[in-house]
Amino acid sequence: IGSSPIKKGDVFLLTTDSSNVEFDGDLEMLRILPKPKNKERLKMRKVALITGISGQDGFYLSDLLLEKGYELHGLIQSKSQLDNPHLKKYLKNDGNDLINFHIGDLTDTSNINRLLETIRPDEIYHLASQSHVDLSYDLPEYTIQVNALGTLRLLDAIKQSDMQTKFFNLSSCYLFDGSIVPQNEETPFNPTSPYAVSKLTSQYIVKNYREIYGIYAVNGIFYNHESNRRQSGYVSKKIIEAVKEIEAGNDYVLHLGNLDSKREWGFASEYAYASWLMLQQDKPQDFVVGTGVVYSIREFVEEAYRQIGLNITWKGIGLNEKGYDQNDVLRIVVDSKYVRLVEPKILQSDAARFNEITGFKLTDDLAKLIKEIKG
Repeated sequence: IGSSPIKKGDVFLLTTDSSNVEFDGDLEMLRILPKPKNKERLKMRKVALITGISGQDGFYLSDLLLEKGYELHGLIQSKSQLDNPHLKKYLKNDGNDLINFHIGDLTDTSNINRLLETIRPDEIYHLASQSHVDLSYDLPEYTIQVNALGTLRLLDAIKQSDMQTKFFNLSSCYLFDGSIVPQNEETPFNPTSPYAVSKLTSQYIVKNYREIYGIYAVNGIFYNHESNRRQSGYVSKKIIEAVKEIEAGNDYVLHLGNLDSKREWGFASEYAYASWLMLQQDKPQDFVVGTGVVYSIREFVEEAYRQIGLNITWKGIGLNEKGYDQNDVLRIVVDSKYVRLVEPKILQSDAARFNEITGFKLTDDLAKLIKEIKG
């Protein structure tokens, strides 16, 4: 090629618009690649697909992968999701969008197969799920369908193709029941909700496809992580929304469930980086990922209210417990509607293996995180 001879064992990529190519010498054609519709593909950038791209994790992961030069694709359920202000910034008036969005659904096998065959991703970040624990009691079948079988459909599409795609599955600390503290990769699983059962099924599907079919597929057992892009319905967001109501001058009383449940509270942007790190390792393996530091819901509330000048004191016990500020104004009540039937009391990670192998340790700073969630 030019002045450089081709030696035995060399592999090279030849691009040509001609359909008639003849080799002179002892050369072997390994594969014919279709001409890409977008010539940017010729730059040999990594191609990634993110499911659940409209959520907070998808937002931070999108920014990270774009910064690293990836060609990025995102799975959405409808065009209306593009009205999401977090996704709009990736759309350009000239049509050269920063992210290629595809409409599809994890419950549709043929759609998943066509999508993967079209974009042929180097990496898949599977973040999409029905992730509300409480809702899983009302919609157990749907939760299993999306969380477990959605994972299966993606992995089976990889298996049936000739792609060497790496697969990251966002798993959950709710695989554990909290009876053993802290939890690591060797801690026995014992899910206590339909959501947790669906995530455990997904976890084992990934493990099986890795061990049986040799697919680079990994589970990230992630603990609670937050940002100002967290969607409503989660307890952290609910607390911050109450704080904002009070700041706006409204007489707002926050209704919560179990105040003594202990959880970790990490930064979503760091968990996005951890997702990427897991697919950059020499060999695929599952990791527990977290800060290792827990706070009760009560402590989260106290810090959030303290930041707006309110010091909360508690009166009563159990379902009769209430929180008052320094002016004896009622601010928080325990509501039986939000008390779960069964709930892990303490979910605390031992991420020593992840920290050692990747060289990355997540940050613990509750006060800073609360300020970030407020925006």
